[in-house]
Amino acid sequence: MTSSRPHIVLITMDELRKDALSCYGNEAITTTHLDALASEAIQFQRAYTASPWCMPSRCALVTGKLPHNSGAYSNFRKCELGTEIPNLFQELKRSGYHTSVHGKCHFSPVPYGETRPDLTLPYETFRDYYLSLGIDHLDLQDDKQVSVWFYDDYAKELEAAGYLDAYRRDTWDSNKAKVFPFPGPEEWHPDSWVGRKAVEYIEGYSEEEPLLCWVSFSGPHYPFDPPAVYFDRVDMSRDKRMVRRDHEFEDTARIHHKSYYGDGRGIADGSYSAPNYAQQNYNDAYWLQLRKSYYANIALIDDQIGHILEAVRRRWGNNVLIIFTADHGEMLGNHGIWGKGDCGYEDVLNVPLLVQYPGESTHQITDAMVMLTDIMATCLKSADTPPIATDGRDFKEGIEAGGYNYVISEGEGFLTISNGRIKYIHVAKNGREHEELFDLVKDPEEFENVVSYPAYVHELAELRRVAIQMFMKKLLA
Repeated sequence: MTSSRPHIVLITMDELRKDALSCYGNEAITTTHLDALASEAIQFQRAYTASPWCMPSRCALVTGKLPHNSGAYSNFRKCELGTEIPNLFQELKRSGYHTSVHGKCHFSPVPYGETRPDLTLPYETFRDYYLSLGIDHLDLQDDKQVSVWFYDDYAKELEAAGYLDAYRRDTWDSNKAKVFPFPGPEEWHPDSWVGRKAVEYIEGYSEEEPLLCWVSFSGPHYPFDPPAVYFDRVDMSRDKRMVRRDHEFEDTARIHHKSYYGDGRGIADGSYSAPNYAQQNYNDAYWLQLRKSYYANIALIDDQIGHILEAVRRRWGNNVLIIFTADHGEMLGNHGIWGKGDCGYEDVLNVPLLVQYPGESTHQITDAMVMLTDIMATCLKSADTPPIATDGRDFKEGIEAGGYNYVISEGEGFLTISNGRIKYIHVAKNGREHEELFDLVKDPEEFENVVSYPAYVHELAELRRVAIQMFMKKLLA
């Protein structure tokens, strides 16, 4: 029996910059299969994540709610997504769909403090929790580092194959600073494993119900660890220049002063691997290898996506809603830092998004501002499932409306709000407070903090007002 309702295939990468794909302008690699998907899909130029951190973003994606409304707002506090919050798995199951996830979930904070360099720890409690959210089938690879810290499904198979010890050693090696070639065969890289599991499941799918299949690659999130064979796919002579300015963070009021100059408190991820915790201490050779490794990992994932889409077309033709995106981006050396923590830059917030609706194959590029919180509503509408209240709407409805007037990204002690021209960033945590304002028209590379400039007083007041109104709705609900 073949369902008349479309199957839904959601494919995500973790920490993927939009401009790292060739369909978005990267010339250092060619992402052949994603380019082919883009040629038949709606390609969004201004799609935004709900958070620069993995967990809040993923929970926003799967609930359609901003972090302050879902309660899942931090990578670091115990604020996991509650089963009482309607999510995509539950709602589609209620409507007769089968659900599967292959790869990373991260709907609950990882217990980072329990990790050990000499041991991989049990993870069954997390796996059981993920299944309780409404996932029928799970192939769990819950982040590259998590797979050396904890026994997810991938870690168990990697150990049986004899490669877990080497992967754990390299991941913990401070001298490698999160940049190294994967210490095993190409087929055992976590992203190869996720792609293989997804293809096997799609090809063997025999349920009568339509399928929601989320293929959730943990790359190119650090460690930057592609199999060495993929370096040949990268031409660094065609890489874009890194966006940097001397003395940019000298002012201690800047959000990333400590990330760049160091004292162990800088929140951008790369600070913790940098000499003396200062990202200014990374040399040019390090940046070159980091970026090359990042692109090589993307080339690997693009190959896997090609296999997945081939299997999808073979099984279901064009009766499929296909969505490709990333939970957030990566600085990749721009502004002298790597990571995403407390980063309100477009590098991290403006993510790639390709959407191919069932039965459609026309390429369309749109500048409408949309958010990943729209994925929930888009999937439910495509599945002819009763809508539920979310902070999003169907992507086509968003395009027809001209996009959002404001896009918002948030997390623990962190808020950004932008009208597409002016962006406001507010950080308040760990005894520090920062405000930054960028004019995205005059200063698209986001160097000049104009928060104290008299010429921007009205724009600043407008963005603050909209942010306050948003939070007041929650406080007074």
